[in-house]
Amino acid sequence: MRNKKLYKVTFLHLGKSYELYARHVASSALWGFTEVGELVFEPAGEGILVDPTEEKLREEFKDTRVLHLPMQSVIRIEEVERKGSLAIRDASDGQKVTPFPMPPRGNR
Repeated sequence: MRNKKLYKVTFLHLGKSYELYARHVASSALWGFTEVGELVFEPAGEGILVDPTEEKLREEFKDTRVLHLPMQSVIRIEEVERKGSLAIRDASDGQKVTPFPMPPRGNR
């Protein structure tokens, strides 16, 4: 039997680009949101090396059952074969992402 699907979810939050892995991604019952659940982290204390980014994300989302992300904050959702390293980057360091929908321009 094939393992449950794994998704890499990249989204913007407070000027940072987050990369998380999850087993569940769907349209949320909350209009305009994407539902991300069953976040995947390495078991705590596994191995000799400790990834500080993974530890920070594990602490930040420790009590989170499901994330409801605004659709315009989601940059990319990829179905992947295996989990890679987690990341938090400055959004301005990566590619330029224009939020959608754009707010209307005022009359000038």
